[in-house]
Amino acid sequence: PFKPDVYHKPWFACRCDRKTADDALLRSNKDGAFMVRKSSGQDVQQPYTLVVFYKGRVYNIPIRFVPSTKQYALGREKRGEEFFSSVSSIIENHQKNLLVLIDSQSNTKDATKLFFPVKP
Repeated sequence: PFKPDVYHKPWFACRCDRKTADDALLRSNKDGAFMVRKSSGQDVQQPYTLVVFYKGRVYNIPIRFVPSTKQYALGREKRGEEFFSSVSSIIENHQKNLLVLIDSQSNTKDATKLFFPVKP
């Protein structure tokens, strides 16, 4: 499922763990700062993580690969979710359209667009 469409993108952090990604986004301190990193687990169905900074918080959103359709989707599986042909198309979509951010602790929702690609 690893399409090389991500490797030369300004928002892709190839060898970057969660802490490094979180720190880089906290340092940027810009709402809508983001990057895509390889997921920490070895799960082929969740190859990447979209990391987004908004209002002082960092959100780690899994990017799922759906083998049956060879498409990608964000977050946990849900009804009516959007599917994308590539990781790049997810990013391009959310540079124009709001991305809903859910705080797993308080279950509150926020939304932002992806504005500032960050490299660790």
